[in-house]
Amino acid sequence: MNRNRLTRYSDAMTDTFDARLSDLLEEFDLFDDWEDRYRYIIDLGKTLVPLSEAERNEVTRVRGCASQVWLMMDETGDGILRFRGDSDAHIVKGLIAILVRLLNGLPRAEVRNFSIRETLTRLGLDEALSSQRTNGLISMVERLKQAAA
Repeated sequence: MNRNRLTRYSDAMTDTFDARLSDLLEEFDLFDDWEDRYRYIIDLGKTLVPLSEAERNEVTRVRGCASQVWLMMDETGDGILRFRGDSDAHIVKGLIAILVRLLNGLPRAEVRNFSIRETLTRLGLDEALSSQRTNGLISMVERLKQAAA
């Protein structure tokens, strides 16, 4: 798979959430089993720009995650939210990359209306992730929704 195609999403500002999710679904369909999809998710995490040590602090830390997770949110001049994140766990870092890919640069209302449970179901992750990882992902999304409020 072309790595450039994967990394373009962190800067996508004009495409819609549905288009982003559709692209991700197509990519997941390329893999025959969940072991390969997990590797892919981990590879997505490797595309994230790591947060600096200063950005990894109690203010940016997401509570409710078994792993250490930090999320940064910046607002552009036109009211669009930009997200960045990091984790000490490879699979969680990949899940952050998926969230960034799906939500980065969308209008506040779309971020507020985002349904992580519906998205997990559509991606097939609802059955593939442990309840602990799912709860952590929900905590991350709640943090992003609070920023969009």
